[in-house]
Amino acid sequence: MKDNKHFFAVDLGATSGRTIIGTLQEDNIQLEELTRFDNTLIETGNHVYWDIYALYGEIIKGLKLAKQRNIKINSIGIDTWGVDFICVGKDGALLGNPIAYRDPHTIGMMEDYFEHALDKQTVYDATGIQFMNFNSLFQLYAMRKNNSSALDAADKILFVPDALSYMLTGKKICEYTIASTSQLLNPNTKKLDEKLLNSIGLTEENFGPMTMPATIIGTLTEEVQRLTGLGAIPVVAVAGHDTASAVAAVPARNKNFAYLSSGTWSLMGIETLNPIINEPSFAHNFTNEGGIEGTTRFLKNICGMWIYERCRKEWEDAPKSHTELQTAAMIQPGFLSIINPDDPIFANPSNMNEAIQEYCRRTGQKVPQGYAETCRCIFDSLALRYRQVFGYLQEMASFPIEVLHIIGGGSLNKYLNQFTADSLGIKVLAGPQEGTALGNIMLQAKASGDVKDIWEMRQIIANSVQLKEFTPSDNKEVWDQAYERFLEIIKK
Repeated sequence: MKDNKHFFAVDLGATSGRTIIGTLQEDNIQLEELTRFDNTLIETGNHVYWDIYALYGEIIKGLKLAKQRNIKINSIGIDTWGVDFICVGKDGALLGNPIAYRDPHTIGMMEDYFEHALDKQTVYDATGIQFMNFNSLFQLYAMRKNNSSALDAADKILFVPDALSYMLTGKKICEYTIASTSQLLNPNTKKLDEKLLNSIGLTEENFGPMTMPATIIGTLTEEVQRLTGLGAIPVVAVAGHDTASAVAAVPARNKNFAYLSSGTWSLMGIETLNPIINEPSFAHNFTNEGGIEGTTRFLKNICGMWIYERCRKEWEDAPKSHTELQTAAMIQPGFLSIINPDDPIFANPSNMNEAIQEYCRRTGQKVPQGYAETCRCIFDSLALRYRQVFGYLQEMASFPIEVLHIIGGGSLNKYLNQFTADSLGIKVLAGPQEGTALGNIMLQAKASGDVKDIWEMRQIIANSVQLKEFTPSDNKEVWDQAYERFLEIIKK
């Protein structure tokens, strides 16, 4: 039997981060969280920044703890949220903290870009990426218009996971999956698009070499070795975009599946060999992001548990536990009130409950009262929106979709999982909850030669987690009628 291998994963979200040890034992993987910490935004000088130095410090703390516990780390991998980046000078110094995608400097910039640089259709045809005003393309355009001193002085631009890897290794790269979130990458050529770069005054030389997931970047610098007490441990370019790592961890048996990464956002999509860039994908604003082993993650962003979590903070009389709250909601009659979770009114209202009530008044429906009715409304509506997006996927997929895998924190929501199976009329497999960390770790294992490909990775993950199965119940007619109502309501 082989010795156990220990991989160190850094998993950074927009509100918090973790360091995790993944232990590979033959055909099984076990996770242990080492540290957890806040990822806090800094507001100063009319901008909103990430604290890259604090994040680096937390990684060092996690590595020190592993050393104190005598864990023999085989390699290190970092995944983060998408689109954000940092400017690096000719001398290798970081030129300030990275601006956060929540910064308001991109408001109106997408429209300005289409008017003065390149048109919308040209950008989509080149990238296949959905339009969001905080995409890197529009952030860089805003910085150019605002005469950013950091961008003017930049020799290299590194996306956040690549910047942190650079701080550990001194090596500058451009990892493929994180670059694909930028709206600068052409998924057919798998290179940064020259005309898009030209439109913001940049060239391919301003980025590191394009690097595919499961590639060793380098080893810890002597400085980091001294700070942590560790040796020259390899740092691996995993799927740097957290969703790419999560999708790599979907425990599918074959390619005929769709996935739903369920959390604050719900990301529903399929894995394809080639990007899907056509009139329907443009009309429905689907995105083509980089996957592992040359695949494309064809998906759509859906407002997920954001609405529910915001409401929970506002409900003063609701039970604190999810179980009690959701059990109370399930006693309520279904489909009394239906919302479109992706209506702009729910993007960031001052009061989410009032926004739901206003939407229902505006569309001539019963206005939900209290936490139970409102929670039921949210879950019914999410399942119906999932059905709509799933229908688009079925139309555009080149293969039959036989099962939906739900991964991430939302995979624990048994009521919404069952509603999703009922609404879509398809089998749902829920789990793993820790998809992002598992994908990160398994890509490190691939880099070390301990697994050969994505299907062996997925088999090991399937061996390691307990999946819960949800099959459609016999109330198809009720869901069909509710879906017709949903379509009528969102037209209003």
